[in-house]
Amino acid sequence: MFIEQAPWFYRILFPGVTWRIPSEKKCVYLTFDDGPIPDVTPWVLDTLDKYGIKATFFMVGDNVRKYPSIYKMVVERGHRVGNHTFNHIQGIRFRTKNYKKNVEKADEFIHSKLFRPPHGHMRLRQVLKLRKRYRIIMWDVVTRDYSPHMTPNGVFNVVKNYTRNGSIIVFHDSLKAKRNMQAALPRAIEWLTEQGYEFKVFD
Repeated sequence: MFIEQAPWFYRILFPGVTWRIPSEKKCVYLTFDDGPIPDVTPWVLDTLDKYGIKATFFMVGDNVRKYPSIYKMVVERGHRVGNHTFNHIQGIRFRTKNYKKNVEKADEFIHSKLFRPPHGHMRLRQVLKLRKRYRIIMWDVVTRDYSPHMTPNGVFNVVKNYTRNGSIIVFHDSLKAKRNMQAALPRAIEWLTEQGYEFKVFD
């Protein structure tokens, strides 16, 4: 589940969840989780502007509450936003009723029909409830840029080795990921561009 495609049993257990957008064309969906963060997100936006790329930011509701100007900046620059719960909570640790309330609280600040569960952890009942209102977006390439055990080169190699047509790629605009992400993101964008990939956002 960390890299490449999700195990087959996840795809069966989580019906109606998007892990990848199958495509014959060379395209990818670049996404960022856990922001907005003042020390990181504006740098990501400037980098995306430099390369003329649009991405999707799955935001933590409490971060949007604290930093509304950065949320506004993301939207005004033409990027998509998605709900990543209000407190970055894992579904498997909460009752469905409480998890749903946390997502709805985040929606008061984020206003998006896209949802990504933190860590990809959800109960089946939560999936069935939330997919009635949201399009649940997972991934097939997660860079693990947040890990202290990863290096910038390792993060870049995850993108290089596992991206395919229609891949959904996850970086993080968080403090934990800052060092690896800032070093690896430009390299990844340049490599993907050289390979002929088009960058897309979700409808």
